Amino acid sequence: MIVIGELINGMYKDVGKAIANKESDVIQHLAEDQVRAGATVLDVNTGPYSKNPKDDMKWLIETIQHAVEVPLALDSTKADVIEEGLKIVKNRAIINSTSADEAKMAAIFALAKKYNTQVIGLAMDKSGVPNSKEKRLELAASIVAKAIEFEIQTDDLFLDPIVLPVNVAQTQGYEVLESIREFRLLCDPAPQTTIGLSNVSQGTKFRPLINRTFLVMAIANGLTSAILDPLDKELMDAMITAELILNKNIYCDSFLDAYRKK
Repeated sequence: MIVIGELINGMYKDVGKAIANKESDVIQHLAEDQVRAGATVLDVNTGPYSKNPKDDMKWLIETIQHAVEVPLALDSTKADVIEEGLKIVKNRAIINSTSADEAKMAAIFALAKKYNTQVIGLAMDKSGVPNSKEKRLELAASIVAKAIEFEIQTDDLFLDPIVLPVNVAQTQGYEVLESIREFRLLCDPAPQTTIGLSNVSQGTKFRPLINRTFLVMAIANGLTSAILDPLDKELMDAMITAELILNKNIYCDSFLDAYRKK
């Protein structure tokens, strides 16, 4: 599974401070630790309090690329901020993200075409996050159609059904799992699927347990990537074990260590 490390995000107090003060060692240690723990992509978000998001995005990317060589997911609501980052990324990037709104899709898919990137598409529109699997599928289909219009390969598209906190939207967990399975049937080649995993446990008492359980269930329903905290070892162990049971890895008594060495 593609693990997108979530920790380089200015919404976190320490990261926001490091961005504001240009503390490169803090960012680089976070990048190295996440990759060492199993992240194959790093999410990069300047956060909501950045006064100069374009400059901060460029600084973050340059700082990270001095420490690690993994692909980056450029995370911003502003297309011009994403493009500043795309100009300097070394590896093929992921744009995080577009909704199903027509203007947003046109802007993001134009960038994806220009810079040969992958794209995360959120199954939501101006009306907000849908309550049903059927509406999520409708919005996901419109994202797939727009990607094809811009000649983006559908397996370069990551469809996100939008996970909501279980403590305030308990019925939505099942709808998301159903959506993940059916998103994979929308086209050939099948799109990737992803979730912002930590959203499911937001505001709950047993966050690690809820995250682990939901991730395993999502993998069983066809999830191919997730934005998560790779420093949560028990979470990563659960992911590795789920993929083992699904016959994606070969069993040995030291399968956890073997996966990490691979």
